[in-house]
Amino acid sequence: MRFIKALPISSALLIIISITLTHAAKFDITNNCPDTVWAAAVPGGGRQLDKGQTWTITAAPGTKAARIWARTKCQFDASGKGKCETGDCNGLLECQGYGAAPNTLAEYALKQFNDMDFIDMSNIDGFNVPMEFSSVSPSCNRVIKCTANILGECPNELKVPGGCNGPCPVFKTDEYCCNSGNCGPTGFSKFFKDRCPDVYSYPKDDATSTFTCPSGTDYKVVFCP
Repeated sequence: MRFIKALPISSALLIIISITLTHAAKFDITNNCPDTVWAAAVPGGGRQLDKGQTWTITAAPGTKAARIWARTKCQFDASGKGKCETGDCNGLLECQGYGAAPNTLAEYALKQFNDMDFIDMSNIDGFNVPMEFSSVSPSCNRVIKCTANILGECPNELKVPGGCNGPCPVFKTDEYCCNSGNCGPTGFSKFFKDRCPDVYSYPKDDATSTFTCPSGTDYKVVFCP
C-alpha cells in the first residue's frame, strides 16, 4: 500500500473505494407489482419503488443475517417517518432493523464457509408480496421463487390486512418458533411449503431451502415476478 501513501488523499480514497466495490455483491431490487411498494434492506435502508423501478444496493463480503423485503401501503412524511401496513421497520423509510411480520423475505450471507454465499427466501415471518430471489452471474444459476396465491388461500388464523402471517408471529410457541432448537413441520408450515417448496416454512427447514453461490456473485430481487 506504499503507493497509496504517495497519492493525494482524494486519489487514495478513490482507489480504496474502487477495491471495496470490486468485491461487493450487487443486488438489483425491482418492483413489478401493479402498486407502489417500499423496498427495504438490512443493510441498505429503504426506497419507494413505483411499478417498473429498480433500486440497486451493494453488500460487502462477510455480510450476514441480511434481509431484503417489500413494504406495502406506506405513508411517510418529509423526514422519512411514517408507517406501513406490512413489513414496517419501526416507522422509518430508511430501515435500520428488520421489518414486522408478515413479510416475504430474501435472506443472504456473503463469503462464508468455503468462500460461498448462502441465500434463501423465507415465509417464516409470513407472506405479503410474491417474490423472486435469483443469481445473475455466469458462475451461478439459482432461482428461488414464491408466487403462489398465498394471500387468497391464507388460513383464517393467519390472515391479517395485506398479508398472511407465519404461525410463529401469531402463536409465539416453541412448536412454531423453535426456540428450543427442536421442532418439525406443522400443518401451517406445510401450507406455505406446498405452495413454495424452495422457501423456508419453519426454522429447521434448511435442507430444502438454503442454496449457495460462489462468492462474488451478483443477485436480483423482483417483487411480483
